[in-house]
Amino acid sequence: MKRWLGAALDYLPRWLEHQMRVSEQPGCAIAVALDGKLVFEHAFGHANLAQRTVLTPQHRFRVASHSKTFTTVAIMKLREAGRLQLDDRIGRFVGGLHRDVAASTLAQLLSHTAGLVRDGTDAGQWHDRRPFLDEAELRADLADGPVIDAHVRLKYSNHGYGLLGLAIEAITGERYGDWMRREVIAPAGLDATSPDAPIDAALPFANGHSAKWPLGRRVVIAGDNPTNALASATGFVSTAGDLARFFGRLSPAAAGRGVIGKASRRMMWHRQWPDPYSSLNRWYGLGTMCGSVADWEWFGHTGGFQGTLTRTACVPAQGLTVTVLTNAADGMSNVWVDGALQVLRAHAVHGAPSKRAAAWSGRWWTLWGASDLLPMDGKVLVANPALANPVLDATEFTPDSRERGRITLAGAFGNHGETVRLRHDARGTASEFWLGGTKMLPERRVVKELAGREDASS
Repeated sequence: MKRWLGAALDYLPRWLEHQMRVSEQPGCAIAVALDGKLVFEHAFGHANLAQRTVLTPQHRFRVASHSKTFTTVAIMKLREAGRLQLDDRIGRFVGGLHRDVAASTLAQLLSHTAGLVRDGTDAGQWHDRRPFLDEAELRADLADGPVIDAHVRLKYSNHGYGLLGLAIEAITGERYGDWMRREVIAPAGLDATSPDAPIDAALPFANGHSAKWPLGRRVVIAGDNPTNALASATGFVSTAGDLARFFGRLSPAAAGRGVIGKASRRMMWHRQWPDPYSSLNRWYGLGTMCGSVADWEWFGHTGGFQGTLTRTACVPAQGLTVTVLTNAADGMSNVWVDGALQVLRAHAVHGAPSKRAAAWSGRWWTLWGASDLLPMDGKVLVANPALANPVLDATEFTPDSRERGRITLAGAFGNHGETVRLRHDARGTASEFWLGGTKMLPERRVVKELAGREDASS
């Protein structure tokens, strides 16, 4: 394992633990894979707030639209076997469709450019108000044809992926879930993944939760309902570890053939269509979302189920994949994956901690909040764990000794050029960190300090 990676993985749980604390999220699971092999997994919080069930890395989550990547792998595997082509029309495999829907190609459905309705005329299944659609209801929603012309722009459609599931059944002569288990899930070695719910009641399962508002508290959402004809769009159940390994092995740079060949993986990752109305500068490939964090390009997917938000991002150039699963309607998986990538990138850029820098570490507090010292190669970054990107514009200093150093990079409103000091008590334990003229203390001492002020003002 890369030397800098160990230091980055040591920091990720400390940062996320603080993020969980300030955001009051129910639960979070994170996993990191290197070259498709799991190197880190951790869980925080609860799988069910009402029952106070502690969340573990083994808990299964509804991972929703991650299902689209699995479905795309299935289509590419059938393509490699010569059983379909991406420019085949869906009407070749699924009969009885509106003429213009039937003319949609598999590639258009995979890239969300067929112009189809997103969720039909009643999307209550996403709000736990109705069951997910069966095949007849899916067909009824598509009976009036596309909403816009095909191949005009990126227009997300769960119904389009529902049609791909029907195509897989027509081509293989098997139920979607049965074929996926044998031909995709098992060959990928995913022991904790299922194509739909419910799963065995004996297995650990993370329930969803509502947002805290408007009720003022979170309500548990079972999240164990089947998705029927939309399993190919949103049905999958998995763990952070399984997803990180699966997406890591989908990287074009991954060794070996995997479930599908490298050419198919490259096609999936290739940026097909941008979202010109998003400030996030994201693209869609074939069953994958694509984007960048600084100079790191990633591909992956997000997922939003009833009370569950999830995301995976793979950075092929680094061989790294990060999955974050959260079980609340206001979950932070999207920003936490980006934050984790920023932490990893900072360590990759600045290198593994040198001996002198390693002496400067820990979390330090003032009434303004916490700061984390992240030792690197010859320098230390002052991170802010309250930020979604804790290393954003981080102050840097160079230690001259075990107790003193100089700030070598800081913003115009910071302490550029000033000194840092680390003071130790009689036992040799670091007891104060001075950033310029600001004294920072361990949490317990700041708690005592603030409590004293509170008592004095009452």
